[in-house]
Amino acid sequence: MSSIVTLDELSLAIRNSPDNRGMEEDQSYDLALHVLNFFGYSDRIIDNILEPEDRDAFYMMEDAGILTTEREETTLYDGREWRIHYWLFRHDKIDKLLKAGENEERAAPKPEFDYADLPEDAWSRD
Repeated sequence: MSSIVTLDELSLAIRNSPDNRGMEEDQSYDLALHVLNFFGYSDRIIDNILEPEDRDAFYMMEDAGILTTEREETTLYDGREWRIHYWLFRHDKIDKLLKAGENEERAAPKPEFDYADLPEDAWSRD
């Protein structure tokens, strides 16, 4: 995966995360688009640009391991401490989630029994 998270990659990573299994593709796409609209081409954004509803989506992505937080402390000119909170993509986790989806597709179990494998005469009553 590149250092820039694409819409398709993030959407797939969301669907492959354990908390979001079974999420519809259009829902994960919309959520990925919503999150990426904040990040643009960056890997980190400042938390205070988020509205409470947006922050909820970011916490959901943090629970899935896709995002993490970081804080920076600095001393202001008047001596007060100032904390800045950031959200960052976890590229390592996104890579694992993308690969997990690939592995699941390859390792999809073949059903033990499939009615389609029965010959036509199996359905006749004699």
